[in-house]
Amino acid sequence: MTMVQVNSEAATKTRSDQLYLEDLHVGQRFTSGEHRLDEAQIKAFANQFDPQPFHTDEHAAERTFFKGLAASGWHTAAITMRLNVESGPPLAGGFVGAGGELNWPAPTRPGDVLHVKSEVVEVTPSRSRPDRGTIVLLSRTINQRGDVVQITKARLVVPRKVAT
Repeated sequence: MTMVQVNSEAATKTRSDQLYLEDLHVGQRFTSGEHRLDEAQIKAFANQFDPQPFHTDEHAAERTFFKGLAASGWHTAAITMRLNVESGPPLAGGFVGAGGELNWPAPTRPGDVLHVKSEVVEVTPSRSRPDRGTIVLLSRTINQRGDVVQITKARLVVPRKVAT
């Protein structure tokens, strides 16, 4: 896997850079680094996790809905997760999911260079657990042509700052 970081500051976050619930606000935006996807990665992922012809065989894929080799949506989701974890919002405690929605409006193809643009659309402190809350993070995975290949609306658990 080849990673090209376009946001070196995001790629070198330290523990002091981590964001807690109090640090997050609606409208806050983040842009990840990039990931270049090739045919070998698409086929390897598909052979292990989603062995359908439009993901594993470029000739068979030409005769399908996709009209060519396309990455599994789950592969795109996994790349999105890695980009967000490594160079997206530096959430304290990591990306702890509590539900969400996932859409793939366009296929991801060999040669695509993906990055993720995320926005905080909701921040909610927990009423019953004062040590945490949730955010809703809307993430768009975008290729080099500006096509949105995945939209994720994730509810994430985020810790609050510990009182000192």
